[in-house]
Amino acid sequence: MDIGGLLTTAASLMLTGMVGVFIFLSILISAVLLMSKLLGRFENSASSVPVRTAKLQLQQGVPPTHIAAISAAIAQFRNKQQ
Repeated sequence: MDIGGLLTTAASLMLTGMVGVFIFLSILISAVLLMSKLLGRFENSASSVPVRTAKLQLQQGVPPTHIAAISAAIAQFRNKQQ
């Protein structure tokens, strides 16, 4: 094959791949938007259920037991290195 034929084949393959990816992403975006709209209808009925926000606010930050465990592991690692 000559160089022109190879370039034409490469261009058509590239164009086919790009069109395929574009179509796949368009379908994916459409599906996500459709699911969002469908689930939006059910959101109103689910919003009547009370949400416990106090428990979520108390769990912010790292627990002291985790900090102690991490500190002990670091100290043990440093002692083995010396």
